[in-house]
Amino acid sequence: MGDFKGWAAVITGLLLCAGVARAAPPPAEVFFKDPDIVGAVLSPSGRKLALRGAFGGGRIGLGVADLGPGGKVSGPLQFKDADIGQVQWVNDERLVFTAVDLSDGSGRPNGAPGLFAVNPDGSELRQLVRRLGRPFIGSGDSRQAQLLDWNHRLLAVPRPQPGQRNDEVLMVAFTADERRLERPLWLDTRTGRTRPTGVSVPPDTVGWVADGRGELRVALTRREGRRAALWRGPGRQDWQTLYESEVLDPPFGINAVDDAGQLYVTHAAGPAGETVLSRYDFEARAPGAPLASAPGFDFRGRVLADGDGAALGVRAVTDRETTVWQNAAMQALQQQADERMPGRVNSISCRRCARPDMVALVRSYSDGEPGRFWLYQAQPPDGEAHWRPVGRVRIDIEPAGMAQMELQRIQARDGRDLPVWITRRPGAAGPLPAVVLVHGGPWVRGNTWGWHAQAQFLASRGYVVIEPEFRGSTGYGRAHFRAGFRQFGQAMQDDVADALRWAQAQGIASDKACIAGASYGGYSTLMGLVNDPGLYRCGVAWVAVTDLDLYVAGSWWVRDDISDWGRQYQLRDMVGDPVRDAAMIAAHSPVQQAARIKAPVLLAFGEADLRVPLAHGERMRRALREAGNEPAWVSYPGEGHGFAVLKHRVDFAERMEAFLARYLEP
Repeated sequence: MGDFKGWAAVITGLLLCAGVARAAPPPAEVFFKDPDIVGAVLSPSGRKLALRGAFGGGRIGLGVADLGPGGKVSGPLQFKDADIGQVQWVNDERLVFTAVDLSDGSGRPNGAPGLFAVNPDGSELRQLVRRLGRPFIGSGDSRQAQLLDWNHRLLAVPRPQPGQRNDEVLMVAFTADERRLERPLWLDTRTGRTRPTGVSVPPDTVGWVADGRGELRVALTRREGRRAALWRGPGRQDWQTLYESEVLDPPFGINAVDDAGQLYVTHAAGPAGETVLSRYDFEARAPGAPLASAPGFDFRGRVLADGDGAALGVRAVTDRETTVWQNAAMQALQQQADERMPGRVNSISCRRCARPDMVALVRSYSDGEPGRFWLYQAQPPDGEAHWRPVGRVRIDIEPAGMAQMELQRIQARDGRDLPVWITRRPGAAGPLPAVVLVHGGPWVRGNTWGWHAQAQFLASRGYVVIEPEFRGSTGYGRAHFRAGFRQFGQAMQDDVADALRWAQAQGIASDKACIAGASYGGYSTLMGLVNDPGLYRCGVAWVAVTDLDLYVAGSWWVRDDISDWGRQYQLRDMVGDPVRDAAMIAAHSPVQQAARIKAPVLLAFGEADLRVPLAHGERMRRALREAGNEPAWVSYPGEGHGFAVLKHRVDFAERMEAFLARYLEP
């Protein structure tokens, strides 16, 4: 226990201790260990602040600070055999959270995370949802007979309404194979009792969207190769179809529903099919006029509302997060934050927003600073300033020693717009040896502006890091996304090579280059060595797809978590049909093209990976060995599609560092 000022002083003291200049770059552990502050969230009234962090221990715990006069710090609540995961306030006197244990690796998280509830002072700890696997808490109230089974997940926490006390959260059950959602229900976080919502469940439901009160408004369904969105308006119990389409061709996406029953959707409207935000016009049965757009980018964001559900502004991501406030008081607060912390993204979340007693939490971050949390109180307690520091996300990171990140828009060889991220040390003179870092997915956006451990680690070792948003990536328009269909190892791979050649022509990168990546990025690494042997001196591929036929067709002998539905209705269109396109798949499968790889290769895999099973690594290792190119190899027990155990993360980073240095000589 202690006061808020004392807590902030401890964190600040740690910051000052970490500020000593280092002659050598920070060790790998500094980049890859868990953050000191994982997350922070204000209570509904803004009078309390919940923080997730290690608090000097080995596990992620939960602490709560009372922000009023003489406020105390409660906690931290920490388990010996679990880390606290997602945390949400139910009301000012009750929180819910999940718990997960990854100490054995990401491939063995010991089952579903369950759900727990606790008071801000740590009292009345209660388990609400049974875990799939061993329980974590040896104290508190579990009452096994009242627990919901492991296949229940938190769907929504309704926004507290004035004059009403709410201890309930909205839960949803899913089928044992996790392919369909079943009945939604209300769960009392104090008693563990449940009650039905009274809402009918459309057949083949795979997703729900609720409004701020927890009313279910949109049901998303999927059957065979078709998908649909259904609407349940205020005061109605029946479902109306908003659209039905092919699974890869929906006419619009569901963004949010406000308390007034307005539906916000995203749809393609830009010259390259970039999505914009609109309200749905129920009379026209189509999206209305655009409310917000981000030229050159898909709209990815949301409408920001106050506690009563009234819109205050819009937050979206272009190259970085941007907030446009419509409310004058919020505009003024944003200006204050930006003046106090220039050159950063200052992301504001508020309670009693725009009112005379407003409270706000600001996360301020940049490409060199992982983040600092600040508390703003329009009416602070006596003797306190309006602005108070809460703490740093990563205490050991020195922003002045970090690299700078920028987005360039270049042209690929066929004229297509190609976004490319460049990360390099400030003031770096002349061309630098390069690491082309290819993102996974591949149907995701690779990056946004900010601090990223992998790129910063490599830049600290003397490399320029080049991260292309190759065709097939999302976030840059429908045309860019669909241009990647059936282009594994082909035009998608050409984009990766074009990004490096552009950087070399600009004097950013030297002719010393290696290629690296995980998952699809690992596949691209290996195909880069196949397609462009003169461009790369080495390759580092981890948890990499190596056998393209195994990926798209599956095997009775190799267990993975890709569904039959996904293979039949997505991968066949997006990658290739294992029968009709067998020749194309073989021509662009690293395992079958291993003899063409002459450069040194480092392979790393998780032994419990279900997304890209270890068989991919073993087959690639064997194929390279038979071709006379023995790869460097490491596999980690218990790890899945990514490395969760710190010693594994650090070990792999150090192996990668030594491997790259051998061939790039930074």
